[in-house]
Amino acid sequence: MTPLPHGTARLHHHDHTTEDFDLVIGADGAWSRVRPALSHGQPCYAGVTMVEAHFDDVDHRHPGIAHLVGRGTMSAKAGGRSLVMQRNSNGHLRVYVTFRGPQDWHAGLDLADTEAVRARLLTRYQGWHESLLDVLRDSEGGFINRPMFVLPVPHSWQRVPGITLLGDAAHLMPPVGVGANLALLDGADLARAVIEQPIPDEALDAYESVMLPRALDHAKTAQQMLATLMPDSDSDTDDAAFPDALWPAVALPDSSATHTS
Repeated sequence: MTPLPHGTARLHHHDHTTEDFDLVIGADGAWSRVRPALSHGQPCYAGVTMVEAHFDDVDHRHPGIAHLVGRGTMSAKAGGRSLVMQRNSNGHLRVYVTFRGPQDWHAGLDLADTEAVRARLLTRYQGWHESLLDVLRDSEGGFINRPMFVLPVPHSWQRVPGITLLGDAAHLMPPVGVGANLALLDGADLARAVIEQPIPDEALDAYESVMLPRALDHAKTAQQMLATLMPDSDSDTDDAAFPDALWPAVALPDSSATHTS
């Protein structure tokens, strides 16, 4: 995408055609193709990886694990390692094996070799309770490697006519509970600004004056939460922190129920 004189922007498509627009909104995620027109910011590895695993028909095929997760979400933590299980619809269970470590934690492995990845993860979680290790032993299908990337904090830009960003394209941050919500709020605020301001650039000024400070506040909090939730030390402690006990916006009705939901 190329900014043009007079506040317009040109999109260059894969088929080598181009189109010019009065307003381009980069809602294209972490690896945004629109962001470079506004900012030199690039996502960088946050030092934490999530490895995704799955179970199907969990209540019948894996009743012990179904009991462990209950009807919602279960989290287990120790130092820089955690195991989160989330019940989805139709008996499907999603698991996030999350740990602090190098991005190439799988060096020497073929990530398509499910049993080799399973063995590496079991080694990393050695010493955990057998009921939790069963989650790693019995998961179905392959593992999905999801290294965590974030944009610099702060991340902002000088106003460029006819171009703006929203969601992860604007403020990629650790997944601690606000990313999708902020993207929806960004979209609503941008739509309102475009409706209320007859000139696109005035609409973008109004939108960015609200979105950028809000994103900075949440990015700082998310950064602090990640450091607390996934500390550099891997020692087992009795005071493991969980997201719902840390997020400062709204107190939970039952703040003592921080280990399961």
